[in-house]
Amino acid sequence: MLLRKVGFSPVLSTALRLAPSASGSARPAESSLFTYNGRPYASQAAEAVLDKHATGSETAAKTSTDKKTSDLESKSFAVNMFKGQISTAQVFPFPSVMNEEQTQFLSELVGPVAKFFETVNDPMKNDELEKVEDGTMEGLKEMGAFGLQVPSHLGGLGLTNTQYARLVEIVGMHDLGVGITLGAHQSIGFKGILLFGNKQQKEKYLPKLATGETIAAFCLTEPSSGSDAASIKTVAVQSDCGQYFTLSGGKIWISNGGLAEIFTVFAKTPIKDKTTGEVKDKITAFIVERGFGGVTHGPPEKKMGIKASNTAEVHFDAVRVPLENVLGEVGGGFKVAMNILNNGRFGMAAALSGTMKGVISKAVDHAANRTQFGNKIHNFGVIQEKVARMAMMQYVTESMAYMISANMDMGASEFQIEAAISKIFASEAAWTVTDECIQIMGGMGFMKDAGVERVMRDLRIFRIFEGTNDILRLFVALNGFQNAGKQLKGLQHALKNPIGNAGFLAGEISKRAKRKAGLSSGLSLHGTVHPELAESGELLVKAIEQFGGVVEDQLLKHGKKIVDEQFVLKRVSDSAIDLYAMVVVLSRASRSLSQGHSSAQHEKVLCETWCLEAHDRIMNDMKALQSSSSKRLFKNLRAISTAVVENGGVVSPHPLGF
Repeated sequence: MLLRKVGFSPVLSTALRLAPSASGSARPAESSLFTYNGRPYASQAAEAVLDKHATGSETAAKTSTDKKTSDLESKSFAVNMFKGQISTAQVFPFPSVMNEEQTQFLSELVGPVAKFFETVNDPMKNDELEKVEDGTMEGLKEMGAFGLQVPSHLGGLGLTNTQYARLVEIVGMHDLGVGITLGAHQSIGFKGILLFGNKQQKEKYLPKLATGETIAAFCLTEPSSGSDAASIKTVAVQSDCGQYFTLSGGKIWISNGGLAEIFTVFAKTPIKDKTTGEVKDKITAFIVERGFGGVTHGPPEKKMGIKASNTAEVHFDAVRVPLENVLGEVGGGFKVAMNILNNGRFGMAAALSGTMKGVISKAVDHAANRTQFGNKIHNFGVIQEKVARMAMMQYVTESMAYMISANMDMGASEFQIEAAISKIFASEAAWTVTDECIQIMGGMGFMKDAGVERVMRDLRIFRIFEGTNDILRLFVALNGFQNAGKQLKGLQHALKNPIGNAGFLAGEISKRAKRKAGLSSGLSLHGTVHPELAESGELLVKAIEQFGGVVEDQLLKHGKKIVDEQFVLKRVSDSAIDLYAMVVVLSRASRSLSQGHSSAQHEKVLCETWCLEAHDRIMNDMKALQSSSSKRLFKNLRAISTAVVENGGVVSPHPLGF
């Protein structure tokens, strides 16, 4: 990514050494975010990188290779890039998913929402009060802002993901504190009811939630479980009659915790295996009403930023929750939680693209009017580079947000890697852009009245909540390795019948031989990207070929132990982020050029510049992973960290000796 400081193994012989699958049933992809065998900073999905039962792959090896490919090939660009392949189905052309009616409805909403935030909402006042002003809350309710994606027949606006993204972008431009209040309510608070609720649950709860008459909150985090969601202590025990659960425990740092009447709560439930009789704790999701009794909350937390949003502890003291308030299946709560988070991440990218637009405008206004050394400072190269990079990061973030929202609206089932990438990129890009805005504005930017310091404070949490960026980087890399591992297992099975799979094996041998020799494996975006962006498209192709080869090498080298190679995983993830950023800007700029937009040539330059630098970053990281020096580097980093931790701080003595 731009946010970073600016030998090949013969696969056929190695693939034969891959251990055959010995695991049980496959785990859902959604369960791959937080823990692996209780170890934080890893992934449950990684347990299955090579060991996972790939029924489809095994079946396909027994049939023709063509059928195998058509049946199993993912349409996700991110999934395929880890295999050294390109799938354009979800990225070219840049998707346009709204019909005329939807476009008209959205255009009628944009103006009033923007005007509301410009004239009614006061972000500085909200920040000082540490709450959203009552008048603003009422105005938001009147506009329907608390039920943007609730179906219209249940009292909401019934917006698509793309429509939702456009309105969230406006909120993000003006007040992230209000954005968190709205997002905690609908992006995660009651999103579980939308995704997993049955007809009765939706009809009972969504109408009042849509109007804002009742507020919702998402209750997952506990003192002992942040990223390691599987270690929660809150327990729900089913009654002997089976008609209710008794819920006890506490949650911390809950957005809207002091305001909410409806809570999506995750708790461990003891479940008896019908076959073995063994009792195991599994996570279950519940819809909990404050009115059930036994639900209390602590005082609002004192925070660095997003002060306007309410954050509080929520406690559940022997709360009786009816059986009909189980969300999804008993024991299926982890899947519910991960789907909620995966489903909402694109909204963060949309909001932060709006935040960046706002701070870029402030920076540009200052640069265009500030005179130093007899010249406007926007004419100085150091300022020009800052503004250019700020614009590129905003362009990438916005392109990611609307690419993913469109994919979701088109019914894509695989977008979790892309959504995680968008959250990582957007939160880091927004921080960098805002920091550079302050730098361009100088002392003025540091002053409270300029309004940028509040944005900076508000932004810091975005790299932490809804999956820390550190965890999400592992999520991106390990999910990618998992899919690449399945491809290698397909090759392993094909080798068992070399005559019947001769065509397939010949293609695989040829591809790897060309890659080893530094030649093109035959991938191309010719005819897909606009001709004026052909060179940038070729850079993407070369980067994917190199990336796919290194992923395969690392997988063959480490096998299932890749889960422990976090220095490797981080660098692979950074390159994956850059690759996805390249393809979204190539797609968007190609569309602008093809349609003759007035901004087309500007977008072309944004795209070309991003692709040039991203390509170089990817190649450098991939080269480093293949070099012997990386092993020494990782060993040194581990040793330095261990020494500092053991010493309780800095190890080196003071240079003055005292």
